[in-house]
Parts: sequence; structure tokens; C-alpha cells
Amino acid sequence: MQLVNQYKINDPRIILKSDLASEFPIYIYWSKELDIFLYSKSIKNLLNDNLVKKPLDICNKGLSFLLQSNVVPPPQTSYKDVYILGIGDQTNVCTIDNKIDVKFEKTFPFMNFNRLPPEEMKPDENLILEMLAEATLSRIDKSKPSFLFHSSGKDSNSIALALAEAGLQNRFTLITHKGEGLSDESEISKKIAKQLGFKHKIIHKVDELKIEHKQEIENYQNKVTLPSTDGVTLGYPLYAQQISELKNANIIDGGGNDSSMMVLPSARDLKFIAISKITHYASFLRNLVKSESLLSPLIRTPAEWCGMSGMSFSDTKKIFENAVNVFPYWKEITNSRKSWDIVDFNTSILAFNIASELHIRKVRIFADTYDSNLILPFANEKVATYFAKMPEKYLFDRKKLKNKLILRKILKNKIGLDSDALGKRGWNYQANSIIKKNSDWFMKEILSSSLWNKLEIKKLTNRFLKIILKNTKYYSNFSNRMIYRLYLLSVWKSKNKYLNY
Repeated sequence: MQLVNQYKINDPRIILKSDLASEFPIYIYWSKELDIFLYSKSIKNLLNDNLVKKPLDICNKGLSFLLQSNVVPPPQTSYKDVYILGIGDQTNVCTIDNKIDVKFEKTFPFMNFNRLPPEEMKPDENLILEMLAEATLSRIDKSKPSFLFHSSGKDSNSIALALAEAGLQNRFTLITHKGEGLSDESEISKKIAKQLGFKHKIIHKVDELKIEHKQEIENYQNKVTLPSTDGVTLGYPLYAQQISELKNANIIDGGGNDSSMMVLPSARDLKFIAISKITHYASFLRNLVKSESLLSPLIRTPAEWCGMSGMSFSDTKKIFENAVNVFPYWKEITNSRKSWDIVDFNTSILAFNIASELHIRKVRIFADTYDSNLILPFANEKVATYFAKMPEKYLFDRKKLKNKLILRKILKNKIGLDSDALGKRGWNYQANSIIKKNSDWFMKEILSSSLWNKLEIKKLTNRFLKIILKNTKYYSNFSNRMIYRLYLLSVWKSKNKYLNY
């Protein structure tokens, strides 16, 4: 069990920082009166501590980021007085004039120029698999069943291969999601599980939400430690309802290597990053344009093209009285890194925020909510250190925009998995049909929420619903995501125990 530590007034100065790839973020409670400072590697233990004053207050800036960017950049969170130290974050804590003073700093520990030259390091494929197996085993709670969230992707398959090579198949079950159409990875996952000798289970999407499904979702939102607007968020309580063994289990996830292995921008993003260097100066339009307007993406900053998405500030300030414009933050990030190599630029923003605080965060929340033990082998410090020094030529190809070359090579040679042929798929929950088939339930929660201006939220959601009915692919999908996001934030506000003590 992770302890909750306290810095008291007039204690000696301390410096806190996360481990290299933030396998274990540090969570902080710093009271508004500046007299209480708590920190822990468990946000659940931190929030439940008696010294944390509850109900917690929603942070206006944090909620504004969720609406406009889909993520809250650390160290900020969605709560006032609660902070996260993630990758590259550090804080200095001391006492000044009988008050606790805290200074946050941020660096990027994975700059590409720090990598070794090719002649000084050639990847050891067997060592990579051994480290991944060791990183997994070192964190296993033997009293719990163990599940690896598995797909056709490079990350989860590298972990599965590592465990198989170590002869540990009988201790783990591979679990995958039954997707739709080309996004379905379940058959590939099932085939690989059989090939490597693992047990395998498939989770199915639930379209028609029955009373028991709705109850599970609301019970889940009651316990979540932070809100998540990730597209798979709604799936997790429904997964646990289908496979109850996921509760109080070891959960192994392939996330955590984006920072050390780098993230290449897509060809589309490269083009728009270049264009936005000029067009983002029309930032005054953010106060005017609708979220679904063609102008909305054009006036993003280059930093926002590194994975951010959401509503326009014009719509945000109408529905949320205390809205904050996130443009100055992303503008500052863009300016402070404008001389950076494009791979460093993209990775430092996407890995720090979208990967860590959207994709991985939803799994952390799931584990906390169901008392499970989350294991991120790629975020292990030894593993991250190894990939952080690996020469670029073994990791990515700038011209072909291909990443994780070493993992592609290992998987193709060892199990015949051709990641190039499969392409990028990802774990996709496809919430569109759920929203359409249960729209009354979703809309009731949104329209009754105390977060929003009653008149404006009705106008906005009606607009989104009309767009969805037109079924124009891009605009319909975007509008679905916005309804989904508004629901997740609304149900968090109305049901979450930390906000409603």
C-alpha cells in the first residue's frame, strides 16, 4: 500500500519528482490556505486521506482544458489544490513566512540528441524481452489473477511475447475488445494467444444499456479518482461487468513507451503544424467560431496539433460560466519549443499529455476504482532508460513516418506479426451507436448538470444532435465525441464521491 506523506511547515526543503517514464506519478494535495501539503504515489490514498478537505472543488482551468483540449496538462488536475507530477515534472517545497511554498518545474528527459550514436549501441532483442518480462513479474501481486489488455499492436504483443519466451503463459490471460469492421482486432488477438499458448477472452461492446449497465456506469463514476474523457472510458465499467475477475486483478497494459521511443507526427499533422504556425495568429476567432466550424482546427496552435481536440472557446464559455481560454497555454508551449526538432516537439507534448493523462490515465482510473494492480512494463525505469539511449535508426524512420522499428522487427521475426501490413488500429470502443441508442439517458444527465448554463447547454447539444442525424462522417463523429465528453463530465460532477461528500 502506497503511503501518504506530509510536509509540515518549517520542515527542511524537499524536492519531489516522478521516476523517468512516470511509472509512478506523484500526487499532491496543497491546501488553498497553504498550510497542508500531502504527497503519495497513490491518488486514491491521497484523496481519501482525512487531511484532504472534501468535497473537493472543481478547478475551472482544468475543466476548461478537458472541454477544449481533451486533457489537463500536468501538474494541473480537474480539482483545485490537487496536482500530478508526471514525466519531467519536479516541485520544490519549502516554508516561507510560515506558509508552505511550492514551485513547479518541467523538463523533457528524452531529447533525441541525447541518444547514443549507432556505432555505440546495437539493440539486444533478447535483453529487451527479458527486461519486459522482469518489469512485469516484479510488480505482480501473486494473490490476484493476471490479465494483459491485448490487441494487434506492437506494445501489448511485445509484452505477450516476452512473457511467453519466459515460459509464463499459464499465469496470464490475454483479453481483447471485439471491435467493429476494420477496427476489430479480436481475431488477430485470439490467433496470437493460441500461437503463444495463452488463455484468451473477448469483451463485447454493449449498445443497448440496460438498468444493470447504467447502474455499473454510475457506481464507477462515484469512485473514479479523476474524470476521463478518453473514448474508451465508458467501456471499462462494462468490461468489468462482463468479466468480474478484472476487479481486484493484476492489469498489464502496453502503454508507457511513447516518451522513450518517441512519437512521430502523422503526415496530416506535419502539414497542419506548418500551416498553423501562421494561421494560429488569428486566435481572436476562437471567441467567435463554432466547435464544428472548418475554421476551428485552422486556428489551433502547432502544439495543439500534437493530439489535442475539443470544443471552441466560443462554445465553451457559453456553456461553462467560469471557462478559461486555453490558447495562451498552448501558445507559450509552442513558442518555448519552436526551435526544437519536430520529433522532440511532438513527443514532448503528446507523450506528456495525451499518452500519459488521457490514454494511460483511463487505465489508472480503472485500476484504482476496482482495486486492481496496474502494471506498465514499458514505463519501468530500467526499460525506459534502455530505450531512451537507443539510436534513432532503430526506433523510427522520419521519411516513412514509421515508429517502434525495433519492436516491429522482433515481432515479425519471432511470431510473424507484420505491423506494417496491419497498420495503426488502436483499442477503439466506438461509442457512437451507444450514444444514438441511449441518447435520452445521456441527454438527461447533461441537461440536468449544475456544471452548465441550462439554456446554452440545451442549444449546444441540440446543435450536435442535429449534426449527428445528418450522418456526415467527420462532423457526425466529432459531435458524438462532444456529447460523450459532456456526459462524462456531467456524470462525474453529479455522482463522484470526492465532489459530493
